[in-house]
Amino acid sequence: MTYPAPSSPPVPRTGGEILADGLIANGVTTLFGVPGESFLSLLDAIHDRDDKLRFVSSRQEGGAAYMADAHAKMTGAPGVCVVTRGPGACNASIGIHTAQQDSTPMIVLIGQVARGHREREAFQEVEFRHMFAPFAKWVAEIDSAARIPEHLSHAFHLAQSGRPGPVVLALPEDVLVELAAVADLPAARRIAA
Repeated sequence: MTYPAPSSPPVPRTGGEILADGLIANGVTTLFGVPGESFLSLLDAIHDRDDKLRFVSSRQEGGAAYMADAHAKMTGAPGVCVVTRGPGACNASIGIHTAQQDSTPMIVLIGQVARGHREREAFQEVEFRHMFAPFAKWVAEIDSAARIPEHLSHAFHLAQSGRPGPVVLALPEDVLVELAAVADLPAARRIAA
């Protein structure tokens, strides 16, 4: 009996790199957003993978959400919108609501304050679970870099399954710079209703 060769252990990557690689694994080629300091590690990872990922910058987060919505409607794949915390997320909320109303699959990535600053109303902090619960299929905050593949996989599955719609993931900035040695998960597949 032969056994497959053991695979090498995953190499430590930043949360931003894990997230960028997970987006690529799920077939994402284009992200729409407004660059923000709360997710610089993700922007660096996108820049390092510019042969596979393209970041389209908009002037306002609402426009980025509408671009992600339109991209999803044209391609059938989830559109991806990246915005910063507080006012940025609020500006994107109209496009997220539109995606919910139109049953458009969308992944919304929102920069968030570092975990140690949570619940102190620091740096434009918003409780996204409460804010987006009425018009998102799922709202979560990633609590460690090692759980990014799990959250991203679940987000893509939910956005596309049953009645498609938007999913919101909050990304604490310290999670995006945290190192973790974790494997990417395979691409989510749409489950027919």
